[in-house]
Amino acid sequence: MNKPIGIIDSGIGGLTVATEIIRQLSKESIVYIGDSARCPYGPRSREEVRRFTWQMIDRLLEADVKMIVIACNTATAVVLEEARNKLSIPVVGVIRPGAISAIQASERGEIAVIGTSGTIDSGAYTVALTAIKGDVVVESLACPLFVPLVEQGIVTGPEALAVVKQSLAPLQTTTFDTLILGCTHYPLLTSVIASCLPPHVKIISSAKETAREVSSLLFHYNQAQQGDVMPTYRFYTTGDAAQFKQLAAQSLHVETGLVVEVDLASRLPADTYDHSIVGKGLCS
Repeated sequence: MNKPIGIIDSGIGGLTVATEIIRQLSKESIVYIGDSARCPYGPRSREEVRRFTWQMIDRLLEADVKMIVIACNTATAVVLEEARNKLSIPVVGVIRPGAISAIQASERGEIAVIGTSGTIDSGAYTVALTAIKGDVVVESLACPLFVPLVEQGIVTGPEALAVVKQSLAPLQTTTFDTLILGCTHYPLLTSVIASCLPPHVKIISSAKETAREVSSLLFHYNQAQQGDVMPTYRFYTTGDAAQFKQLAAQSLHVETGLVVEVDLASRLPADTYDHSIVGKGLCS
């Protein structure tokens, strides 16, 4: 089926998921919306997160996507089940894939989760982890300062290290062998986070397992891209397009091509993909 996959996030963090989907499913087209103007979602109320997420979903439905990936942990915790119940197309979140990866990686069944306040307060990871393995031990910690760092492009250096070290300090008194990065922005801080943890701790991002779930669903529903049609990639942001493009290149080493600023109260502009990157993937 030659329709695109829709991906939404509160900002640029969901590009960690988008790049992995494109790596695993190189024939698939992508429509990505990042709500950078209202990022971060973590401190917001559930009703705000719900309203913002549905605004993005509505824009993707107008773009005739065949599947929606909610590449934001906070939005996944609030909206995923509702979206699955209301929509006729598959909807994928990022919490269960992250939980699956962590259970597979952990040798002792002792797992720590870091995320936004919204994600941690929801308890969604604890529910997902214990549903897979009933006796798993879960330690959860909100790290609300991480997303603003990433959205400013501060992912290395003394400032990033100081914030990460201070934020992770409460985990020093706990024992765990696996850490879930429970926000799709957090993988951009992986090297700094790793430097603040014991060397044996495995760090888990949900991106790879999410892409595998997307692939499985596409084939299950017979919706995988067929033939030799070249994929297209369209990127929209509610924030500053130049900053989005710069942060994607600087932090993720992703060349997005054209990025279009949008008002989520209006329809997405038609035919706004950049012909210069059609079929070339995203990673520069």
